[in-house]
Amino acid sequence: MSADTNLMPIPGAVDPVPVARAAVPRADGLVELVGLPREKIRAEFEAAGLEPKQAKLRAKQVWHWIYNRGVTDFSAMSDIAKGQRPWFAERFAISRPEVVEAQVSSDGTRKWLLKTHDGHDFEMVFIPDADRGTLCVSSQVGCTLNCRFCHTGTMQLVRNLEPAEIVGQVMLARDALGEWPSQPEGRMLTNIVMMGMGEPLYNFDNVRDALKIVMDGDGLGLSRRRITLSTSGVVPMMARAGEEIGVNLAVSLHAVTKEIRDEIVPLNRKYGIEQLLEACAAYPGANNARRITFEYVMLKDKNDTDEHARELVRLIRRYRLPAKVNLIPFNPWPGASYECSDPDRIRAFSNIVFEAGISAPVRTPRGRDIDAACGQLKTAAERKRRAKVPSAA
Repeated sequence: MSADTNLMPIPGAVDPVPVARAAVPRADGLVELVGLPREKIRAEFEAAGLEPKQAKLRAKQVWHWIYNRGVTDFSAMSDIAKGQRPWFAERFAISRPEVVEAQVSSDGTRKWLLKTHDGHDFEMVFIPDADRGTLCVSSQVGCTLNCRFCHTGTMQLVRNLEPAEIVGQVMLARDALGEWPSQPEGRMLTNIVMMGMGEPLYNFDNVRDALKIVMDGDGLGLSRRRITLSTSGVVPMMARAGEEIGVNLAVSLHAVTKEIRDEIVPLNRKYGIEQLLEACAAYPGANNARRITFEYVMLKDKNDTDEHARELVRLIRRYRLPAKVNLIPFNPWPGASYECSDPDRIRAFSNIVFEAGISAPVRTPRGRDIDAACGQLKTAAERKRRAKVPSAA
């Protein structure tokens, strides 16, 4: 199927709020059940002709098979009457994003190139560590924010991912890791970060609805303490995110002056550093046990001086923020305008912040050899299409 390549209208570079485009119906006309809340599944079953009492029972059973067993085929649902299973299969789907390509880095990081049902590519990454395994989940196909250090930011936004496509990434990772039936103990996939392609707060409703299923004790059962949502600073949506989703907050700060942040995170021209930090201070649930993470990419001769480190400390103290700072060595990509700060410079920056009593670990780059590191996600299929050379006749 060829992709629908109409881009979402974008009002402007300074305020790149995407205009939501209606979800694209499946070509086969089936109703996708992944990503729907239980009550909506029940309503769909009733609308398709089941009696209310039976619709409620079947919704409970199907929910369990989808999210606890990882089943994608109604024929495997042993507690549903054998004769009724084809009836469900004719009307409903339990899908995953299509896997176009899966890569494994030399350090164990895994990256998947995925395709939506209407033919658009996006990526997700799994990062295993000794004590945890983190899935980096995408929220959009492309991005509007144009952050200068980020490869994804060089793509145009095609569309928001739907709840099924967001939840589907987590389920696909569970498939790949062999983690069905779902259980709270002994998982490799322990944490989720909404740090893949896109700005999650520009796809708020879909991200919220998907994460509610991920956090549901009868759903995928991940604690909200193990989920982090990263934003470039969409200030008006931050309080809602705290109230309606309630997960950990990470903020892509990357600079401590208006001039530099305006350049590398253009959204700063709309929501400045002071506004952003005020929103962080007001974020529901933030405290010393649940600190806000500030992401800070280290760019040589741009944002990495001792003065910048001291200003970062001053800002965190001024707004009394329960915070830690993740220092991210810049991951280069072809055509990037920046270089990574020298290791000694990064250490000196980290020490200044750390000596002020603020945690400032340096993130170890992961998956660089498969372009899976922070800021590198840009679909491999897009690169391959541009690189293809017609063969000689």
